[in-house]
Amino acid sequence: MLTRSIFQTLAPMITRRSLGYTLAGVLLASCGLQKDIDVELPAYPAQLVVECYLEPNRVPRMSVTESGSYLAEPTPRIPQDVKVVLTLPSGRHDTLDFKPGINLATGKAYTHIGRSRISASPGQTFQLEAYDTQGRRVTGSATMPAIVPIDKVEWKFNDLSGEQRKAYVTTQFQDPGNTVDFYRFQIHKSTVATDPEVEYTIEDRLNNGTNYTLGTSYEFQTNDTLFVTLYHLNQPYFQFLQSVEEARNANGNPFAQPSAVRSTVEGGIGVFTVLSYQRQRIIVR
Repeated sequence: MLTRSIFQTLAPMITRRSLGYTLAGVLLASCGLQKDIDVELPAYPAQLVVECYLEPNRVPRMSVTESGSYLAEPTPRIPQDVKVVLTLPSGRHDTLDFKPGINLATGKAYTHIGRSRISASPGQTFQLEAYDTQGRRVTGSATMPAIVPIDKVEWKFNDLSGEQRKAYVTTQFQDPGNTVDFYRFQIHKSTVATDPEVEYTIEDRLNNGTNYTLGTSYEFQTNDTLFVTLYHLNQPYFQFLQSVEEARNANGNPFAQPSAVRSTVEGGIGVFTVLSYQRQRIIVR
């Protein structure tokens, strides 16, 4: 069974939102204020949904699914007639094969995979095209951001004892002063194939060109093995991540306005980007 993609995690939250409306309806009914309204939902054409994160010296992998209506079952719909072509910075075309599987290094599902590793350097641009026999076509372009190195990773324990003795972790890096920059900070425990213990995104709008220190609360124990990752993002990917978080929050709140995902591709829904990051492995002692 394929694991969930970032888009598939949004669908189950519809149940909680519907539950919120149901509870509100029960409260109104108990006050004699309930009124049943039939709402005709417009037909929703299924779109191609793509998810592709390129990494230097890695075989490219990509997930292609179909979108569904708001009230549809949250089951992945995988079209099998989609052709995916990746254009490398050299101009060479790499056609990805339809071979669904799981990337054991990240735990992410994919439907298409390349035949060889790709090379990527900061400033290089890749092009993506995915199309099917129904005439649907998704395109995207992504440039690899510069690598921002991690200068230092430190941790410090509190003064408590036993199971209450825990440490916080701080990560320092220097923000470039001549560009607008966006970052994603993650800390995984034991393996990067699981959900991160810590994750957030920031931009340098208020602290451009300064030395940054990103930290956590007291949440790690002695001998925890941690993977600390600092991603340097381009703006479209940063806006995509923010929109996904906003959509999750809206789906979990029956009183919030729906929030749309800001795709980095055209002709469909999804994200196409080149990852630029540094990662350090530490053992908290």
